[in-house]
Amino acid sequence: MSFIKGQIVDLHQGNIYPGQIEIKDGKIHQIKALDSAPDHFILPGFVDAHIHIESSMLVPSEFAKIAVKHGTIATVSDPHEIANVLGEAGVHFMIQNGKTVPLKFFFGAPSCVPATSFETAGAVIDSEGIDRLLQEPDILYLAEMMNFPGVLFKDEEVMAKIALAHKYGKPIDGHAPRLRGEQAKTYIEAGILTDHECVSYEEAKEKIELGMKIIIREGSAAKNYEALIPLIKEYPDKIMFCSDDKHPDDLLVGHINQLAARAIKDGYDSMKVLKAACVHPVEHYGLPVGLLREGDAADFVVVEDLQSLAVKQTYINGNCVYDQGAVQFEARLAERPNRFDISAIEPSRLSVPRSGKKETGPPLINVIEALDGELITRQKQLPAKVENGNIVSNIEQDVLKFVVVNRYQEAPIAKAFIQNFGLKSGAIASCVGHDSHNILAVGVDDEAIAKAVNLIIAQKGGISAVGKGQEKVLALPVAGIMSELDGETVGTAYAELDAFAKELGSQLGAPFMTLSFMALLVIPALKLSDKGLFDGEKFAFTPLEA
Repeated sequence: MSFIKGQIVDLHQGNIYPGQIEIKDGKIHQIKALDSAPDHFILPGFVDAHIHIESSMLVPSEFAKIAVKHGTIATVSDPHEIANVLGEAGVHFMIQNGKTVPLKFFFGAPSCVPATSFETAGAVIDSEGIDRLLQEPDILYLAEMMNFPGVLFKDEEVMAKIALAHKYGKPIDGHAPRLRGEQAKTYIEAGILTDHECVSYEEAKEKIELGMKIIIREGSAAKNYEALIPLIKEYPDKIMFCSDDKHPDDLLVGHINQLAARAIKDGYDSMKVLKAACVHPVEHYGLPVGLLREGDAADFVVVEDLQSLAVKQTYINGNCVYDQGAVQFEARLAERPNRFDISAIEPSRLSVPRSGKKETGPPLINVIEALDGELITRQKQLPAKVENGNIVSNIEQDVLKFVVVNRYQEAPIAKAFIQNFGLKSGAIASCVGHDSHNILAVGVDDEAIAKAVNLIIAQKGGISAVGKGQEKVLALPVAGIMSELDGETVGTAYAELDAFAKELGSQLGAPFMTLSFMALLVIPALKLSDKGLFDGEKFAFTPLEA
């Protein structure tokens, strides 16, 4: 039996007292009140209520080594990124690699592989595949139902997947950006009870009152904390926290502890905040995670104070897995699955001839307007810049060429134009392209774009930037979206690429993360898949020229 003393934070009773925790066989045998104890605080561990581990560019075992430093003991993880590349085999890879480390990964069955029929993914998981996955004890829920039009119009395959989750008694995660009124009601009535896509207080409040729980997201690209955190005053039992997609450099700085500390600093009740960060995900999903009660698994963290939430130690199943700067376990990677099957591209394949419909003056084109810190985009109609009969990037107006290259098979390259990336020279590219993970690239000219794309093709996955006589690439050989290296190495390399993109002119807070969502068709308004320009409001392709 082992013991630890400190100020016990009892989130169930809402009080704090000096005490001692006795641990036996990985469980809390007894919690005993004392007259005095050390001034550090012991509380349940932090849980990320919705995350795609793949977005950290780390395999689960390497992700765990960073996360436990921040007091994260469990994640509710949707593996649909790797599933879109490798199908069910990708899900099993994540589960098995996660089992090599102490952190408690809880994976869901990806409900939308591919996310839509308007793009090319590496695999398909239909309702039969969902049936197989949901029967597995390692699969705890049906992951985010992004195909909200399929729910609203009762698509047969979508409804079959939802019915299977109900059959096996497993919760269903939602994804319903800007869905309001009767549409939100219809979506929720299907039994979908969470949403992490709300962008306004009013939207989230309406969904809560219709029966949903809201997961406040603060990731590397999508940041909804400011708009949604006031909900915790009015609906404290309906709130959870998540990162959704967090790049490695940001993960090195903090995780859910960082978000909770921010809320406490902003004056929100610490007990309500910590329940959202530690307790509510465990209760909602029925996770086998301890909540600092006698008989529970000994899963908890020791923090210096209840303001900074700086983590001194992290315990999982009674074992100290992180102790004042040192992670107490190693990561292991047995295999490096991937699917990547195209050759280098020529710049000539990226040209965009004008249609010739309007002989005088520049044609109007539909332009994607990227928004910093948001996954949604706006649609603009702007006059094109034409040179030698081709529509080209307009650096002065910050309207740059944007392409999506199918990485699973040789195919025509999709081309469009995007505003707000700010590049003055060169190009950036990424094979982390939600959700099908084709190659996305933005640049000032075809030569730079082709160079950036070819760096990724040569590595069979990665992110890259070229310009000012330099070429940089971070290889991601695991499914084309994750590294086999440790978090510090990947985080440092990513930060260097991020800084280089900004040196090339980008003003975005996280240019690569923003780029990664510009092919996510289920988020309005205008996006680009490998098959063409897509109107997310009409849920249909739309021409480049207006």
